Amino acid sequence: MSNKSGLKPLGCAVLVETYEPQKKGSVIVMPDAVKDRMVMMEQRAIVVAVGPEAWSEEKRPRAKPGDHVLITKHAGYVAGADCTADGQTYRLVNDRDIFCAIEVT
Repeated sequence: MSNKSGLKPLGCAVLVETYEPQKKGSVIVMPDAVKDRMVMMEQRAIVVAVGPEAWSEEKRPRAKPGDHVLITKHAGYVAGADCTADGQTYRLVNDRDIFCAIEVT
């Protein structure tokens, strides 16, 4: 994934583009209260760019551009379409706000 946003993350920041997963048929039935809590806690995103100091204390980065990840729902700063070169909305999050990689098949 190339960075067409015009935004370059600095320090430990990671630039991500959030998305909603496509809904597929489900086998597990969960109460609405549980579903609502899960939606409130997580946000799916694609890593667009990584700051030069992200994960500097680890042996290797947890994610790279193009990776699908989970971030906390309200993490970071939302960079709206009015401040990006391509008119899309992105989020700048701290490297520690990325807590899971998603394998896309």
